[in-house]
Amino acid sequence: NVSSERSEARRKLRECDGLVDALIYIIQSEIGQKDSDSKLVENCVCLLRNLSYQVHREIPHAERYQETPLATTNNAGPHAASCFGAKKGKGSLAGDQVAKSCWADVDGKMRCLMPLCLPFKGKKLPEDPGADTVDFPKRTTPAKGYELLFQPEVVRIYISLLKESKTPAILEASAGAIQNLCAGNWTYGRYIRSALRQEKGLSAIADLLTHDSERVVKAASGALRNLAVDLRNKELIGKHAIPNLVKNLPGGQQTPAKNLSEDTVVSILNTINEVIVDNLEAAKKLRETQGIEKLVLINKTGNRSEREVRAAALVLQTIWGYKELRKPLEKEGWKKSDFQVWGVVVEYPAVAWVLLQGEDKKSSREEIQMSNMGPDNYSTLNEMDHSRTLDRSGDLGDTEPVKAAPLMQKI
Repeated sequence: NVSSERSEARRKLRECDGLVDALIYIIQSEIGQKDSDSKLVENCVCLLRNLSYQVHREIPHAERYQETPLATTNNAGPHAASCFGAKKGKGSLAGDQVAKSCWADVDGKMRCLMPLCLPFKGKKLPEDPGADTVDFPKRTTPAKGYELLFQPEVVRIYISLLKESKTPAILEASAGAIQNLCAGNWTYGRYIRSALRQEKGLSAIADLLTHDSERVVKAASGALRNLAVDLRNKELIGKHAIPNLVKNLPGGQQTPAKNLSEDTVVSILNTINEVIVDNLEAAKKLRETQGIEKLVLINKTGNRSEREVRAAALVLQTIWGYKELRKPLEKEGWKKSDFQVWGVVVEYPAVAWVLLQGEDKKSSREEIQMSNMGPDNYSTLNEMDHSRTLDRSGDLGDTEPVKAAPLMQKI
């Protein structure tokens, strides 16, 4: 519960000696014992998610890791064979911008100091955001404390949980932690976006879009949106996740019809727009999967919220911006007016129109802390065990008037 409080509380928890180390150790131990659905895992991963919230702004010397978004470049070549191999890219960063990782020389071989990582075949660090792989800098001492929250190798923990756990709260927390770590333009966010791809985590997150729990779907959507900042990720998400993103939109011929909340629909629309911007193939995939029909229905039926209409309008404008698609769309019976939404001014590119209240003006790319659940809050244990769980969101539900998902929502 403390982890869901204001930024100062999060800072103090991150700096508690041994806390983050212990949380990660517990989760690794449970995974090692094939128990990825235990209450221990649930509480620990939810806490890690909360501590990862705004970590790129709140850690000591956060400015060292801030990066200016690089210009779009062509995607790089084939995968390298190493754990996190790399193809050399352009535009290297200055030395003081390069964050530390957790590699060290052990008996003459480069090895990761995190228990779940494999031997590293060192190569030079590329800075091309479209590079198929990205190397992480070597470090001579093990990461510890809050540093463990964003070591790229920790991604393996979340991916393991996404693939092995059946508990919605754990799935949502894992996706939410990834979403938080990939928020913002910072060095480790770039590394982690690449690590997710290299460790085959994109498909694990995309699979969550079909989950029965709406909160899991929303967390997966937010994570994919932040991961799509990486150009290679964007390409892969466009190929493989667009169909399931579209299926979660209201309308169309699907049975049974989806009936997701406004927040979830807006999240999905923003993710779709992030994926199709500067990605013609993804825009084509959207057209092929009933996406245009659903977007136009959102705008013309008159029964959707203003936020949903604005988000759908942005996607439609992005699609119409591709001159290559206009003739095919017109042949299918669509008109230019279908892609124009009168009375709605779209001012912000690829952001969610979610007004958040409270101490921090949170960006739409970060999740909301677990205490911000309002009356519909989530408890990890039943009422009899309420006093023994790490999550007492029921006690804190009125702290801030913002909805969030169970123990793990930050977008």
